[in-house]
Amino acid sequence: MKILTVVAVALVDADGRVLIAQRPAGKALAGLWEFPGGKLDPGERPEAALIRELDEELGIAVKEACLAPLTFASHAYPDFHLLMPLWVCRRWEGTVAPREGQALKWVRAGKLRDYPMPPADEPLIPPLIDLLGV
Repeated sequence: MKILTVVAVALVDADGRVLIAQRPAGKALAGLWEFPGGKLDPGERPEAALIRELDEELGIAVKEACLAPLTFASHAYPDFHLLMPLWVCRRWEGTVAPREGQALKWVRAGKLRDYPMPPADEPLIPPLIDLLGV
């Protein structure tokens, strides 16, 4: 079975809320909420992929030193196995804006389960609650 590595980040604002994005219509799992991030390009390091994705998706600049690894998800989908490391980031440059037509919400960690997420994202919630509280 193919293993697909996808990177994700919990952007945390000054109020301790986490940013989630809604997958737009026409994409797999459309309408579900997820942490920002995306696929690695061939030969790309995970941190570099995350920095690139945050620029492309949200228009923000993140320095690698501001990415703190938190946890990861390992989930078997029918066609592939997903491995998704999650970083936490509290500092970035620029203003978060949806560049790909996606809806965005800032949510308290304890309220993340109120938003339907892909199965691979759900195990990432408890470590965020442990870190940030409810």
